[in-house]
Amino acid sequence: MDADRDPFAAMGVDPEVMQHFPAPLNREASDAFIDRARAGIDERGWGLWAVERDGAFLGFTGLAVPTFDAPFLPAVEIGWRFAREAWGHGYATEAARAVLVHAFTRLDLDHVVSFTTVANLRSQAVMTRIGMHRAGEFEHPRIAAGHPQRPHVLYRVDA
Repeated sequence: MDADRDPFAAMGVDPEVMQHFPAPLNREASDAFIDRARAGIDERGWGLWAVERDGAFLGFTGLAVPTFDAPFLPAVEIGWRFAREAWGHGYATEAARAVLVHAFTRLDLDHVVSFTTVANLRSQAVMTRIGMHRAGEFEHPRIAAGHPQRPHVLYRVDA
């Protein structure tokens, strides 16, 4: 929804929310992200969805198809990002569990992966809570060699 653009853009420049990403998202990059998410839903019928509570934007969760080269691809990725004020309430876990149910019962996927920086322990905790197991580590090819966020952990869950 267009009403989500402003709170999504605010989330994308919050240094705490974006600490495990190579850079914050300026407004142009933020709007482009939303446009790609919408296009993915239009194309496949599924993708990244906004998460709201009582009409207020909390963040997003959903499924995406990674477009870089890695040994574990092709695969479908589950991901999320929430505004700082939504942290610690279980929203990411609840939303991600619902996404996995959708992935395995409606989309009939065999498995789903997720990945994040080695230092992102909050997201790794969500991955564990939703039943994923650590499946390895890799150097993210879209992050420059030597960058502290290039080392990533890979999680996986089977249907």
